[in-house]
This record gives sequence, C-alpha cells and structure tokens, in this order.
Amino acid sequence: MSGLAFKALLSVLLLAVVMGLIIFTTAGHWTIGDYWQAWVYLIVFTVISLFTTIYLIRNDPELLKRRMRGGPTAEKRASQRVIMFFTSLAFISLLVVPALDHRLGWSTVPFYVVIAGDTLVAIGFYFIFLVYRENTYTSATIEVAANQKVIESGPYSLVRHPMYASATGFAIRWTAMQPFQGCVFHKRTSCPRVAKAQPWAEIGERFQR
Repeated sequence: MSGLAFKALLSVLLLAVVMGLIIFTTAGHWTIGDYWQAWVYLIVFTVISLFTTIYLIRNDPELLKRRMRGGPTAEKRASQRVIMFFTSLAFISLLVVPALDHRLGWSTVPFYVVIAGDTLVAIGFYFIFLVYRENTYTSATIEVAANQKVIESGPYSLVRHPMYASATGFAIRWTAMQPFQGCVFHKRTSCPRVAKAQPWAEIGERFQR
C-alpha cells in the first residue's frame, strides 16, 4: 500500500471516529438501541467514503491528492479561509444539534423519514462520485490547475456546480437524525424555541445523566 493510500484511508477512519465522538458524547448515548439513527448515518457515511476513497486510489490518485488538501488553512485567499472556517463550523453543528435534540428530547422523527434521509446521503455521495469521475480537477480548494478545462458533460450538463448540489442531501439528512422534525410530523410543542422555557437547572441535570 502506498503512502497516499494509507494516509487517505486513515483519514476516512479518523474522521469517522471524530464524528462518532462528537455525536455520541453530545447525545449521551453510545449503544445502537439508544441512538440507532446516528449509528446508521455514521455507517452509511463511512462505508461510502471508504469505497469512494478506494476508487480514487485505484483510478485517480492525483485527484485524491487534491481532495486531501482542504480546509480553512489550505485556502490561499483570506476570504476563502473565512468561508471554509464557517463551513467547518456548520458541518460540526449538523452533528451537534441533532445529538442535543436526542439528548434533550426536543422532537421525534418517524422511521421512514430517517431512512429517507440516509437514502439522500447515499444519493448525494453517488453524485459526488460522478463529479470525481467526470472532473479530475475537483480540488478541495479554490484553484485553477494547468491545462484545466471547463467540464460540460456528466452531472455538469445538469447543474453548474454538481458538488454543491450533492451536498444538499447531507444538509437535509441532518433533519432526520433527530432534530426538529417532531414539530412538523407530530405537531408537538416541545420544540427548541419552547425548550427555552425549561429551567436551565433541569437541562443541566439531563446532561449529567
């Protein structure tokens, strides 16, 4: 196994571990029976990420290198670093807020909504895979590579920025992991805005459980 392959696969596994720590520490539950929605999401995310990474290792290692140079510190322009910083915070919030919802019992999401959300994640990953296959210059940072050309085939024939469009599936998915959908599906009044009325001492007691 090459150094790039090892580093890429290790990065996926480390990301899964960090995501799991954030989700389950915040939720206060680690077993599948207590928070199966999060386990299903984490398994779907990790397994598809591994398959995508293995594909790039075998078929486009140069693209894999470009994809691994990402994050706020990798951007050259200050404005892009700021954007990526807040994008990273938004990603973390997509893990923390549903876990808080689960812990504090703000809402309940029907089984079919959870499955639909995980299906959206899989579809989003599939379109991202199509982007990788069609455009070898899909860098994780804003840059223009030598000999890079405008792509108009594959998913680019449907939407100008298919990578961003695919990411909407992940954003929608968070509402199925246990967020505020109970307010919609069950017309409950115990939504986050009403939760403010709960005594903070009571909320503190829940975190200590």
